[in-house]
Amino acid sequence: MKKFFLIVCLFCAALTLSAQEAQPDSTAIDTMTVESLELVPIVPFYEQWNDSNLTDLEMRSLDWSLRWLDTTGCVAVHDTTTLPDSIYKARLQALPCVIELPYNERVRAFIIRYVKRSPKQVARMMRMSEYYFPMFEEALGRYNLPYELEYLPIIESALNPMARSYVGAAGLWQFMPATGKLFGLEVNSLVDERMDPVKSTEAACRFLSSMYAVYHDWNLVIAAYNCGSGNVNKAIRRAGGKRDFWSIYPFLPRETRNYVPIFIAANYAMNYGEEHGICKAAIEKTLLTDTIRTTQRLHLQQVSENLGIEMDELRRLNPQYSRDILPGGNAYALCLPADKIGPFIDMQDSIIAYKADSLINNRRAEIDLAKVTSISGAYRVNGVTYYTIKNGDTLGGIAKKFHCTVKQLKAWNGLKNDNIRAGKKLKICN
Repeated sequence: MKKFFLIVCLFCAALTLSAQEAQPDSTAIDTMTVESLELVPIVPFYEQWNDSNLTDLEMRSLDWSLRWLDTTGCVAVHDTTTLPDSIYKARLQALPCVIELPYNERVRAFIIRYVKRSPKQVARMMRMSEYYFPMFEEALGRYNLPYELEYLPIIESALNPMARSYVGAAGLWQFMPATGKLFGLEVNSLVDERMDPVKSTEAACRFLSSMYAVYHDWNLVIAAYNCGSGNVNKAIRRAGGKRDFWSIYPFLPRETRNYVPIFIAANYAMNYGEEHGICKAAIEKTLLTDTIRTTQRLHLQQVSENLGIEMDELRRLNPQYSRDILPGGNAYALCLPADKIGPFIDMQDSIIAYKADSLINNRRAEIDLAKVTSISGAYRVNGVTYYTIKNGDTLGGIAKKFHCTVKQLKAWNGLKNDNIRAGKKLKICN
């Protein structure tokens, strides 16, 4: 029997760095800012399930993990529809949870979708949870949040830190760009910390804490996480001021009406998968990794070609660098296979210099736009003077203004004769 190994690290872009640096912000988030924040409703993975494309969806959404995980032989045939409701209800009640996990027909439907229609996905997530859940629990514990909130990334991203939704949400916790920035994540053209597992988890804890300060009800917080506080507030008003998820259920957007039931079902599937013949996926490859910080602008291709690491692997280990570039200036973490850290340190200068002109030195630092005020119609750009020809100008007169010869003017501008036209520009290179 193949021995199972715990994944030491799959995606650790800034994991070592971030785990040391990520601390709860003692500055209180403005409740009104959070309360008025509108999140774009997102469609989690469960909304895309259907009988015709389930296998393709699983392979697409979880392709990032196939290098390490194998579900062959870990799913037994088991007809969950034969279980009575009393079993599901008793099992949910037995979970050591702070958040209420009631049972109804919607919850049952999503439990069956997990354990019967998508057992391979559950098998992968059960194995991946061994890596991610300790990280989630450490952060949730620091913020005094219920540990069962660690199941939110199950339904948001299927524990895929590189997941992106069609509306622009990204990462394990599926933050929208504006929300990520509000809670301290760097999101720009080169860096997207929504895909950094540690930093995005820290941001999620801050967000959830702030929403609980508004609603004081975890099911409402979970609903607001999906559709935004604005939609939850509207549903509360339409329900006559009732502040209970099941009371405002008919007034919520469709995807949010399903969101809390699927959260309950995810809690069930991840805790009772083995009761339905689902075992944890086997690990095909273990990968020991480490991180190193650098303030130098760096392209992952420079690392790949010098250290012999496949680009796909580097991207999996550093998912927050959306264009394969570490910007430099500030200290950014580079995650590498552990046996490549030493060679990187030894070769760092040559790695940074390798193909630098084509990969990272493609931006001009300064452009001189100083105007030449002594001569009307002339200006300078990067040390070169440009002159706009006026009515009555001749090459001889222009040459005299700029202390050059007609021959030079013709050479600089590719002129074959003395004919010039008003409105055209001449380049003066002296």
